Amino acid sequence: MNSALTPPAAIQLCYENVNGSCIKAPYSPGPRLLLYLLFGSGAALAVLGNLLVMTSILHFKQLHSPANLLIASLACADFLVGTTVMPFSMVRSVESCWYFGDSYCKFHSCFDILFCYSSIFHLCFISIDRYIAVTDPLVYPTRFTVSVAGICIAFSWLLAVVYSFSVFYTGANEAGLEDLVSALSCVGGCQVAVNQSWVLVSFFLFFIPALVMTTVYSKIFLIAKQQARKIESQSNKTAKSSDSYKDRVARRERKAATTLGVAVIAFLISWLPYYIDSIIDAFLGFITPTYVYEILVWIAYYNSAMNPLIYAFFYPWFRKAIQLIVTGRVLRKNSCTINLFPE
Repeated sequence: MNSALTPPAAIQLCYENVNGSCIKAPYSPGPRLLLYLLFGSGAALAVLGNLLVMTSILHFKQLHSPANLLIASLACADFLVGTTVMPFSMVRSVESCWYFGDSYCKFHSCFDILFCYSSIFHLCFISIDRYIAVTDPLVYPTRFTVSVAGICIAFSWLLAVVYSFSVFYTGANEAGLEDLVSALSCVGGCQVAVNQSWVLVSFFLFFIPALVMTTVYSKIFLIAKQQARKIESQSNKTAKSSDSYKDRVARRERKAATTLGVAVIAFLISWLPYYIDSIIDAFLGFITPTYVYEILVWIAYYNSAMNPLIYAFFYPWFRKAIQLIVTGRVLRKNSCTINLFPE
């Protein structure tokens, strides 16, 4: 009897006194705090980790190579994900409301797509760079120069900017989905609908570079195995000094290729589920539950925080550079000439 007279719980809105406000579905205090810690730590790691990568490469002269310029530019894309995308997505995911205005909702969506594609284009060029370095390490410095690296960086950023803003800022992605967009539109919402045509374009812009990277790294590891066997078979005291130098260079390039291969695999594992789900959603009527979509998005975002951890694990020079930066020794005179590669 008493339960029948109990009034239903009041519906919470993103903006209580605004007509057409979105409905708010808040978490209880415990899970809410946990999610803020989880998402916030990811954003902080993406910002601080990639800032350390960029600072290391740009400050220490020993790291001023064409390949490292590509890595620094990749770190810049991941750093911008941590500053312009993840904090705002964190609030939207936890509060289930968008409090940053319609204008920034569009920019946020564009930045999200822009930095993703910029990352994959950078990784694709890095894989090609590693292939050249491993197959012919002695000729590599004359083939992949600073100017070539600059062209690769410019292409990676320009194509990503043109695609993201021409499609998502203009609203071309919503063509044919007007009824769905109208039904989803409310004050305090920031949901992006993408029609089938642009979902396919987006997927192929992801899939083609991913296929190139997978193919190139498969060849790199086959070549690395052959080189390792050759070095073992020729390892004797009478080897020429030029041969031993070539072996050392080849070994260093293989290690760099392995490290960046791990970064590529991490990128694909992080982003592939999201792209597969976007294809399924577009062709089956947007059936993905909100919580599943949020999980896939944040797995993808966390990729921006993973690369610095991969570099720290595989690269002794990066660990030493972090020590020098954190302890403030980079502020000393001539710190940029410190040797990061002790024999």
